[in-house]
Amino acid sequence: MRDKLMKDSLLRLVHSLGVDVVNRTNYAEISALIHALHPRDSGIDLIRLGPNGDGGYLIPDDLSGIEYGFSPGVSTESGFEVDLVRRGLKVYLADYSVDSAASDNSNLFFDKKFIGSLSNREFMTLDEWKNKKIPDYNGDLILQMDIEGAEFEAIMSVSSNLLSQFRIMVIEFHFLQELFNRPYFDLSSRVFRKILQSHSVVHIHPNNCCGSVRVPNQWTHGGRTECLEIPRVLEFTFYRNDRIKKESYCRVFPHSLDRDNTSKPSLALPCCWYR
Repeated sequence: MRDKLMKDSLLRLVHSLGVDVVNRTNYAEISALIHALHPRDSGIDLIRLGPNGDGGYLIPDDLSGIEYGFSPGVSTESGFEVDLVRRGLKVYLADYSVDSAASDNSNLFFDKKFIGSLSNREFMTLDEWKNKKIPDYNGDLILQMDIEGAEFEAIMSVSSNLLSQFRIMVIEFHFLQELFNRPYFDLSSRVFRKILQSHSVVHIHPNNCCGSVRVPNQWTHGGRTECLEIPRVLEFTFYRNDRIKKESYCRVFPHSLDRDNTSKPSLALPCCWYR
């Protein structure tokens, strides 16, 4: 009883300081999720679209037959989208925080909306967006999403039918250091598992804007001893499973086409994220 009273008093004190206390995720669960996200060698070479810096991404060289791209999150860079246009695609962009795309290319179509899990004056869902622009199109699509943390709700709310239309998806995931916190892990792991039902990771690039968080101790997973390091922001390239031609994994990082996002110190992909 005394211990419980002391614990309650400590929690009230911490809460009064504006800090919340949550359960910590079991390290083995985090490690299992990371292993499920290990990049596969799809048998298709990767190419880089966009600038040699922030806004440039690696994707499989498999755009033939894709007519449309969707790219929520615009800011001041549209180089990736312009490169898609040069390859014959029409690209839809959305971002409520700006008034236009960063290029006036006639095959870029802009909506002043955020992408999320609801529909109102500022927001729309991915399904609503696609149905508004190309309602009768059933072919393959490409998605590039950098929406500063809203990617979790956007993916959680997208229909499985639309998700499966995306042959390639590039998604920047934010706040991944919070995987150590149980409520965040429960939500984000479901988002990743949802994607992995139809797609596989084929590339990961750590954004060197924010560094990483490392667990100092070690434990055994799958018969080997590992350390755990999680970059705060990671750019994932997903490729639909029916397009993958090999059953092996990528073993060398960084890729020769990878480039730092910022002028801050380089951040290598920690070895626990690949085989």
